[in-house]
Amino acid sequence: MYQDLLKKNKKLAVIGLGYVGLPIALEFAKKIKVIGFDINVKRVELMRNNIDPSQELEGSAFDSSDIDFTNDLAILKQANFFIVAVPTPVDEHNVPNLIPLIRACETIGKVIKKGDYVVFESTVYPGCTEEDCLPIIEKLSGLKNIVDFKIGYSPERINPGDKEHTLPKIIKVVSGCDQESLELIAKVYELVVTAGVHKASSIKVAEAAKIIENTQRDLNIALMNELSIIFDKMGINTFEVLEAAGTKWNFLKFQPGLVGGHCIGVDPYYLTYKSKKLGYDSQIILAGRAINDGMSGHIVKQVLQYIIQYSGNIKDAKVLVMGVTFKENVTDIRNSKVADVVKELQSFSLNVHVTDPHADSSELKHEYGFELTTDLARDYDAVIIAVPHNEYKKLADGYFAGITKEKAMIADLKGIYRGKISSRFYWSL
Repeated sequence: MYQDLLKKNKKLAVIGLGYVGLPIALEFAKKIKVIGFDINVKRVELMRNNIDPSQELEGSAFDSSDIDFTNDLAILKQANFFIVAVPTPVDEHNVPNLIPLIRACETIGKVIKKGDYVVFESTVYPGCTEEDCLPIIEKLSGLKNIVDFKIGYSPERINPGDKEHTLPKIIKVVSGCDQESLELIAKVYELVVTAGVHKASSIKVAEAAKIIENTQRDLNIALMNELSIIFDKMGINTFEVLEAAGTKWNFLKFQPGLVGGHCIGVDPYYLTYKSKKLGYDSQIILAGRAINDGMSGHIVKQVLQYIIQYSGNIKDAKVLVMGVTFKENVTDIRNSKVADVVKELQSFSLNVHVTDPHADSSELKHEYGFELTTDLARDYDAVIIAVPHNEYKKLADGYFAGITKEKAMIADLKGIYRGKISSRFYWSL
């Protein structure tokens, strides 16, 4: 298999060409023949024209790539090494939604052949690959794992908006269903990951490693958020406390903030879901999730209390929310907790305006029911800087004075204007 891939006698396919799948497909396409498969016809057409629908990659990323973008099963069937990189979200009850993953498995079951390999990159709970995915492939294909084909798991480590920690520079965890598959999967990934690979002892270990990477971050941010609530009651600036504590060599430099996106705010629920199935109710993990999910309400409460205090008139108040993507300098609005802030402000009948230099207004309308504001007012009662985009970091005190009332509140969630706002009341987490 390995030599055939190198000689381009066989092809590698990536199923799911989102912010994870497309970079993987393009990296491999610099070395071997690749089929990029996605069920979204519009996305396929964009990629055929060297356009990344996620707006993460420049057109130059498509250069010198031996890749065929398609949504045709007949073309996908030409592949012998399949990588699955479809989304694995949670539903409104925070229960894992495996529908995209199940559909991908059904697709593979229709095209897989003897001797083929399947590697999953989608984030799942430990056991999902072998207990949920494998049976679907075996049933539809009539083939047996290890005997006829082999599977593995290699968790994605793509960080949207990060131009430094790119795929080749991040150690790749790999695993296989047996020793032979482990070695081959490792060699295949070593083609594109110059940082090297880490061979996990089993598929479950690799699945668990991915889950706890983001669960650890979630819990540390939850601690910072809880500290920010406590310090606010004490009249202490949290970012000043963290700056002082950060002078110790082993202090972990996490910060408070909204936790959205499709990793940190989602992955822990996959682990707690599986844990509950096994008879154990998570305590610390869910406590952290509750704190982070409750931060939108905490922020809105602070803003409302301030407006009531200085004007007493909520219904006529105007609030500007700056930034609505799930993190800075990206276009992705999926699972953005800023949307929760906007919706909660609107529930109190406030006039809420939203701006963002990276977000798409039509996508916001479709996903959350509100749009971006094109014409800013000059009399806002509060401004919430929710996402620290680079464009916002250039603004100064005079800008905010020009768009707000004299007694307005500037709520700087990430502390980027600390010590720079003097003409208005300043607050941060």
